[in-house]
Amino acid sequence: MRLSIVVQNTAQGALRDAWGNPEDRWPLIVQRIESIGEPPDLVLLQEAADWGRYGHRQLGRAMDDLNMDAMPIPPSHSGLPPVLLYRRETVGRWRNWNTDYAQETMHGFGAAIFDVGLPKPLAVISAHLNPFSPDKARAEAKLLATRAYRYGPYGIIGGDINYPPAAAEHPAPDYETMRPYNRSARTRLPSESGGTVVPDRRVAEMLAYSGFVDAAWHLYKKTGDKELLRRTGSDDRIDQLWVTAPLAEAITEYRLLDDPADASDHAGVMVRLDLSTADTDNPWDYR
Repeated sequence: MRLSIVVQNTAQGALRDAWGNPEDRWPLIVQRIESIGEPPDLVLLQEAADWGRYGHRQLGRAMDDLNMDAMPIPPSHSGLPPVLLYRRETVGRWRNWNTDYAQETMHGFGAAIFDVGLPKPLAVISAHLNPFSPDKARAEAKLLATRAYRYGPYGIIGGDINYPPAAAEHPAPDYETMRPYNRSARTRLPSESGGTVVPDRRVAEMLAYSGFVDAAWHLYKKTGDKELLRRTGSDDRIDQLWVTAPLAEAITEYRLLDDPADASDHAGVMVRLDLSTADTDNPWDYR
């Protein structure tokens, strides 16, 4: 089976601007998603503000516009929950929807579980990590990684990670455009780095340490194509898709989605997986 996955931060649900003024950008988000050239199988969205209001009106609109089904909106302290849509014709009906420990995160999350023909189920999490504290975001990353493993070794975490990619060799952020509040979150303290400005890679490093693989970086190491490392935010590649190690060789394509430009202040990303090449030698059970 081949899967196409889209990750996109909608920016205030694509219904308002940053100041709360009405601004319907959802049709532009749909254009971005449709630009991948074929219907996606999984769409992982962040900042779905007000998508549960008025009888889940916007969630229903998204399902209709994309011709996809949606998982229930997970609990969220912030009111900016992540949302996950899926194509039942390809991934089937969901087997589990696990929101245990969502209250331990700022924006909430849920693990959607699908049977896609692998020896164990596939877990999919739309993620949005705490943007204010790398220490809290690091704990969230560990929690999401553990919950993705709850049903076995096959998992996907995609979303607004909010911090620099894990690899030390990855290009540095654009410090010239970085706002002071992002600098204080996304770089190490001067006392920790000898007075130099150093990206704080510990949040994404926790995903890597937990056995996940950054799709863009994985393909870059294979191809050397620097286009794979383009920034998704104003100063860094903070929107990322990670897969567990047994799915790493299933990654066949990664693409940045930034047209139309006014759809969001984040670029989206698209990743394709060929599950026929996944590692199926050790389908262990969680314990």
